[in-house]
Amino acid sequence: MTDISTSLVQDIRSASRQLVREFGFLDKTIAGTDLSGSGVHAIMEIGLHPGVTAKDLATRLKLEKSTISRLLKALEIRGDILQTRSEQDGRVFGLSLTNAGWKTFAEIDTFGDQQARTALSRVRNGSARSIADALTTYADALAGSEQSAGKAGHRFEILEGYQTGMIGDIAALHARTHGAIIGMGPTFESVVSQAMAEFMQRVGNPLNNSWSILENGEIIGSISIDGEDLEGNVAHLRWFILSEKLRGLGLGRTLLLKALEHCDAHGFDEIHLWTLKGLDAARSLYERNGFTLADEYVGDQWGKSVTEQMFVRKRR
Repeated sequence: MTDISTSLVQDIRSASRQLVREFGFLDKTIAGTDLSGSGVHAIMEIGLHPGVTAKDLATRLKLEKSTISRLLKALEIRGDILQTRSEQDGRVFGLSLTNAGWKTFAEIDTFGDQQARTALSRVRNGSARSIADALTTYADALAGSEQSAGKAGHRFEILEGYQTGMIGDIAALHARTHGAIIGMGPTFESVVSQAMAEFMQRVGNPLNNSWSILENGEIIGSISIDGEDLEGNVAHLRWFILSEKLRGLGLGRTLLLKALEHCDAHGFDEIHLWTLKGLDAARSLYERNGFTLADEYVGDQWGKSVTEQMFVRKRR
């Protein structure tokens, strides 16, 4: 074990106690709701990971089976969640939020967002990124040997800008992920490849950027901001995609936040994105981060008629 001074340990423990107090965990209810801390965390986890099982939720929240059962029953009575039997395994129930639950989720998310933004605005020394990285590292270390070992064994690197092979990797990811909706022919993949090939010639321009998740040199997740494609000081969020193996790890939100930070730093009035109707998890992520549905239409540019949706996020 690394030699760590007693004073440093005491400073971290003192700061941790203060965090608990400031977050309101000593009160009966937190985050501006009438829910307990476990209730708030359950709503957030179910919203961030629709379909999560009670067993997985208990693991995430570090709660016993009986405790999680009582908690879910209380949230169901409140009308915040639904438990749906799995089609693959009738013994398993997936958890999802009701309309009322999504409203509760939005209230909690807004409360936490404002709390974090207010605190970061008071930071004079150091950057928001360094604080985020330090908290993440410390939280992972606190998680214990089993969880931290699992994470450490499967870290994913996020890189900016063009990466070798990314046009083919990302086009293939889109084709495999959305093929069932868009059609499995070459049209969709070809259009994605051509558009990306044009964009990557100018990805290094100040208003543009791209962030990719790599595994053994292969891109398995990515997002791009095209600040030159649309007129009127509007940014275009493009090619947001994750491999199935990345789902549920929070990396989609990490990529999206990097893109939003870029847009906010460059003062775009709006961010537009186009997606396919039926991608509910993606839509939920967009809406939790300030996007609203602005338009919906049926198009066949991909070789098959599908319903496309445009979401817009206005500058706060």
